[in-house]
Amino acid sequence: MGFFDQTFYHNAAWQWFAAVGVVIATWFVLQIAARLAIRRLRAAAARTEGQFDDLLVELLRKTRFVLVSVIAAYAGSRFLSLPTDAVSILRTLFILAFLAQAGTWGNGLVSFWLGRAVQKRYGDDGGAATSLAALSFVLKVVIWSVILLLALDNLGVDVTGLIAGLGIGGIAIALGLQSILRDLFASLSIVVDRPFVIGDFIAVGDFSGTVERIGLKTTRVRSLSGEQLVFSNNDLLESRLRNFMRMAERRVSFGFGLAFDTPAQILGTVPTLVREQIERVSSVRFDRAHLKSIGDSVLTFEVVFYVLENDYSVFMDAQQKILLGILAEFEARGIRLAHPTQTVHVRRTSLEDE
Repeated sequence: MGFFDQTFYHNAAWQWFAAVGVVIATWFVLQIAARLAIRRLRAAAARTEGQFDDLLVELLRKTRFVLVSVIAAYAGSRFLSLPTDAVSILRTLFILAFLAQAGTWGNGLVSFWLGRAVQKRYGDDGGAATSLAALSFVLKVVIWSVILLLALDNLGVDVTGLIAGLGIGGIAIALGLQSILRDLFASLSIVVDRPFVIGDFIAVGDFSGTVERIGLKTTRVRSLSGEQLVFSNNDLLESRLRNFMRMAERRVSFGFGLAFDTPAQILGTVPTLVREQIERVSSVRFDRAHLKSIGDSVLTFEVVFYVLENDYSVFMDAQQKILLGILAEFEARGIRLAHPTQTVHVRRTSLEDE
C-alpha cells in the first residue's frame, strides 16, 4: 500500500492532499475574481456618473480575508469524511464569518451613502452634516446589534430572554428620553426632508429670522433684531413654518387715495401712470392698478405687482423706487393725494323762517 493510500484521521492521504489543494485553489480563485471585479468596476465607474458601481467597488473592497478563508476551507472539507461535530463546527464558523461579513457590508453601505451626503453638506450645512453623522452611528449600532444576536443564536445561546430584556430596557430608556428622542428624529427628518436649510429666512408664529445652525436637538435662528432664537426641532416640525427663501416671486399690494374733487379724466390716466413707473424698475412684474372704491372724501386706488426675487432688500428697494416715482409724477401733474377732510355747510336763516 502506497503513501497516498494510507489513512489519517479516517481519510486517505490523497483525500487530505486533494482537500488542501481545493482550499488553496478556491482561495486564490476568489481573491483573483474579487480583484478583477474591482478593477473592471472602477473602470466602469470612471465612465459613468451613477453611484451604484462605486458602491459595488466599496463593498468588494470590504470583503474580508476571514470569509474567503472559511469558504475555501468549507469547499475543501467536501473531499473529506469528517465527524459530525467537526462538520457542525465548520458550518458554524462559516455562518459566523458570513454574519461578520454581512455586518461589514452593511457598515460599508451606511458609510458610503451617508458619507457622500456629509461631504456634500459639510461646507454649507454643518448642522445637517452632524445629524447625518449621528444617523450613521445609530444605523451602525442597529446593524451590529442584529449581527450579534444572530451570531449568539447560531452558537446555541437562547437570545429570547436577552431580546425581551433589551426590549423592556429600551422601552424604559425611550420613556425617560422621549423628549430627546423626538428632537433627534425631528432633526433627521429636517435633514432628509429639508423644509429649510442653513441660510433660509423662516417665520414661526411671531418669530422670524435666518437659520444659522441645525443641531441634533435644536435649531438656532438669528432674528432681524440681532438676538439668537433657539427652537426645539420637534416644535419646528409641528409648527406652521413659512420659508421665505423658497418663494419664486413676492406679491406686493398697496393702495393710495386721491382727493375727492380729482376730475374723472385725470383719474382715468392714473392706472397707466402707475404701470409706467412700475415697469421702469428691474426685477418687477406689473399685475394691475384699479380705482377700487369711492369713499366719503377719498378716491381709493389699489395696485399689485410682483418682485421676481425673494430677497427682502430687493423688494424694499423696488417698492421705494416705485413709490417715489409715483409721487414725483403726481406732483408734476398736479394730482393731489387725499387728506382727511370734512366740509361743514352753514346756512343762515332769518327769524321769520323760524
